[in-house]
Amino acid sequence: MEKLLFYCPQMEDLAKRIFDASKSSGVNLKLGQINWQKFADGFPDNMIVNAGKIKTSDVIFLASFDTPATIFNQLSVIYALPRYLARSLKVVLPYYPTGTMERIETQGQIATAMTLARMLSAIPLTQTGPAQIIIFDIHALQEQFYFSDQVLVRLETAINLINARCPKSQFAVAFPDEGARKRFARFFPGYYQIICDKIRDGDDRHITIKEGNPDGRKIILIDDLIQTGGTLRKCAEKLIEKGAKVILAYAPHGVFPGDSWQKFRFSSIKKIFITDSIPRKMLEYPKQYDSDLIKKQFETLSLAPLISKIINE
Repeated sequence: MEKLLFYCPQMEDLAKRIFDASKSSGVNLKLGQINWQKFADGFPDNMIVNAGKIKTSDVIFLASFDTPATIFNQLSVIYALPRYLARSLKVVLPYYPTGTMERIETQGQIATAMTLARMLSAIPLTQTGPAQIIIFDIHALQEQFYFSDQVLVRLETAINLINARCPKSQFAVAFPDEGARKRFARFFPGYYQIICDKIRDGDDRHITIKEGNPDGRKIILIDDLIQTGGTLRKCAEKLIEKGAKVILAYAPHGVFPGDSWQKFRFSSIKKIFITDSIPRKMLEYPKQYDSDLIKKQFETLSLAPLISKIINE
């Protein structure tokens, strides 16, 4: 059975890496083509090229909802694929962008994690049943229950991609809080583990070492995503203060809104690892910045081998 991989424009590079990874394993994966066009008013005028092939294929759509403006455009295609009689459909959405707004703490707030789940839950059934939605390291595990039974949510992780780069014989792992430890510690068997904690003092947050001794150790800080990175930077400062030799950091999702990535240039963190779950992060920056410095401090690990394995099952 042929597998057909479609993708949004900003995920073209990752789609090609997935194709290469699949080709080397002997899987019959083809890259589909979509003409992403717009009408004069800016609304989508999309066209699936050779749509007739869909009805004989297991279809995969590689999505990125990295900006709100792209969501409607991609959903218009995702909803259409089952209606062209796709045998099955896997929607790979590596980063779930509304994941940090998953609960209401003040009356009047809107949990947009649930809003997006409702939108994705409207994907029509395929010839063989519900579409799968594949998400890597969603911010809160309970968000999988925001989706309806019309789709199947599959939560995957890229946390252990870092293990080969930072082996337990050379590194300890540190978690910025107890929540990160509970979620990710099991992926680091045999590693010396350190747990940090945040103490609130009014509007200030102070970092303490709750468990473990960083003295003399090389440490990799682990979390699911980096926004402005304030907590990670403060953790790194505390670990260095307590005697750590080197601090690295890894989070699958490097969000870095605005130019917040620049705050790491002079931090205590020597190197930051992220994945290509969010397109072009740490890859395309204005020429006035030192690209060599960026490449030295930031490194992108590709999700392609993991995604290739999942879609080829």
